[in-house]
Amino acid sequence: MSERFSAAFVAMFESLRMAPTFARGRRDARAGHVRHLAISGSLVAAQVRGPDDPAAFRSRIAVRAFGAAEWARVEDDLAAQARYVAELLAGRMPADIDAVFARAGLTLLPLSLDEVAMDCSCERWPMPCVHLAATCYALAESFETDPFGVFTWRGRGRDELLTRLSQLRGTTAHLPPPEPAAEPAGLGDIADFWGGAPAPAALPVPDGGRPDLLLDQLDPPPLRPGGVPLIEVLRPAYRALPPDTGAG
Repeated sequence: MSERFSAAFVAMFESLRMAPTFARGRRDARAGHVRHLAISGSLVAAQVRGPDDPAAFRSRIAVRAFGAAEWARVEDDLAAQARYVAELLAGRMPADIDAVFARAGLTLLPLSLDEVAMDCSCERWPMPCVHLAATCYALAESFETDPFGVFTWRGRGRDELLTRLSQLRGTTAHLPPPEPAAEPAGLGDIADFWGGAPAPAALPVPDGGRPDLLLDQLDPPPLRPGGVPLIEVLRPAYRALPPDTGAG
């Protein structure tokens, strides 16, 4: 996600005019004091232990997750243009994603603090405390490395979103595995935060056992090396892959 996108998110919190708190929170986030950042439907949670803290504190930031009807409007708009689907399948946030949500009467990121609820186990006043400030910066940085985090926060996980878009496009979902994106320093492993979770099962080759059928599931890219469509250039390599035997 672009820096512009995450900067707008941080600016909303900085508008509280609590400069000393947010200056320290920024330093703590950059120093790796935010650990185990986890994003789920409507809730972000993290453990934060600054240099002067006797123990780690749990900070939480909540927003409203969009309902099924709201997500349906967004997904219909995204699926209407192949470039949106192609960018999301490639792990990139479309540059004009704000306009897509605006047409559905929504905003992807909260626009005011009235849309956000926060708490921290340190119970220090005023809120947001330095732990929440650090979490805000770490969260914004995570949005830059994983564009699907903000969708998850609003109630639509990566696989669910991509599968739904593939269905609307009339294709078979073939989700690429998440790339080992560089997490912001010191965020830790999300699986550790939740106590561990099983790895997702591998997706099978499409019916018919021909690996090259995967090439027919999305609109062809506008590339023609040597005048030959890119899909046809790749097809011999895909057909050389061993067919799915159904074993295992």
